[in-house]
Amino acid sequence: MTRLGDSVQRAGELLAQDLSSDETVERLLAETGARRYLDLTDLSAEEQAGLIAGRAVDVLPSVEGLAERIGAAREAGRGLNVKLGIDPTAADVHLGHTVPMIVLSRFQRMGHDVTLIIGDITARIGDPSGRSSERPPLTDEDIARNLAGYRDQVKPFFDFERVRFRHNSEWLAGIALPKLIGILAQVPASSLLQREDFRSRLSAGHGLTMSELIYPVAMAIDSAEIDADIELGGVDQLLNMQMGRKVMEIYGKKPQMIATMPLIEGTDGSGAKMSKSKGNYIALNASADDVFGKIMSIPDRLMVPYLRAWTEWTDAEIDRVTARIEEGSLHPMDLKKVLAGEVVAAIHGVKAAMAARAGFTAQFSRKSFSDVESLPVVDAAEHGEKGVAAILATVLEFTPSASAARRVAKQNGLRLMVETDGGQKAVVLSEADALRPLGEVVPEKLAQAGASGAVYLKAGRKVAEVRGL
Repeated sequence: MTRLGDSVQRAGELLAQDLSSDETVERLLAETGARRYLDLTDLSAEEQAGLIAGRAVDVLPSVEGLAERIGAAREAGRGLNVKLGIDPTAADVHLGHTVPMIVLSRFQRMGHDVTLIIGDITARIGDPSGRSSERPPLTDEDIARNLAGYRDQVKPFFDFERVRFRHNSEWLAGIALPKLIGILAQVPASSLLQREDFRSRLSAGHGLTMSELIYPVAMAIDSAEIDADIELGGVDQLLNMQMGRKVMEIYGKKPQMIATMPLIEGTDGSGAKMSKSKGNYIALNASADDVFGKIMSIPDRLMVPYLRAWTEWTDAEIDRVTARIEEGSLHPMDLKKVLAGEVVAAIHGVKAAMAARAGFTAQFSRKSFSDVESLPVVDAAEHGEKGVAAILATVLEFTPSASAARRVAKQNGLRLMVETDGGQKAVVLSEADALRPLGEVVPEKLAQAGASGAVYLKAGRKVAEVRGL
């Protein structure tokens, strides 16, 4: 069994246990966190390609082709030359920027060679991908300052000591005009002007400079100059990276492969990608408590994308915990706490993650619904014979229909919250419970849980007080 296989076996035992337990979670964070440093050279070429493809949107031309190239490189006694271009356009970095770095770390630990291209020339142009207007050029001082901040903040996810740094000024600053014209002569202008972002800007009456038009070509020359085997980048960089394949052919070299990374949605659940301008980001220099709290604020539907982006969990492990939620043996809140712990542990360490977890739990348990003014009230004496789902839909208007209330219950989002001296105690109601009369369900569940005190009915994030029991 491979070293990764041993880790997966140990983690599998923990993932089957109670993930609301601090002891279990701490052991799990230590196990999966250790994978960030795990030697992956013992994996086969097919396993390595699969591990990269599992975190990519696309591997082009194919995953099978990547496995073949890894195998050929091994036979030649070398690793792949893996390229990532960085235009250091800002000093502060957020969690979204780490996605390709985590995949690059996997390449490193598989025994491949990583080359980071510092775009000190292309940064002066500014990547036009997805832009609706021109970006102001950067000075050499801006680039140096931003690069230092980038390295310092991203280093928990990537070993910068095991990488080749190249500045594209090494070849772009001295490129002769005849050579550049010779390359541009073989690149159809239509392939540049037909880009959606360019067409949108032109149709809106915005400017488009010649330097922006040749940006993809300049970036492509980087790939040709370093003989890249594969280039990583966000899915929004696909056209730029495809230009790399074209220019490498012009140079008479074997075209690079491409691995595109997902653009991660921001914490607010609006659908917009994580960005500072949207305010939906998690800064890498944020405190452990802040990172933990922001992860806990995300919609449940983002848990799986975040697990894939920022943890070293395998796809099978993610599928396993998702299945546990669907079958009702794992509450989404418990998985979200594990996810938050994984992210904090990556940045600040396991001890800081467990401290942030304890702080969040204490803060949450101190919250009392009795302190909230104007909560809706459902009177069990008056409505106790009605089904819980019907009450949510008709009396409280928390859901559009009784069937919608049942779906909330099926997703473990329907609970009784009981105020106690030690805080709040939650009792999850099943889909079958949602169909039963309120007057039967509440006393029965409270008796089973040994709970007494003020009772609240919680559907998703909506809360009502239950009186008249």
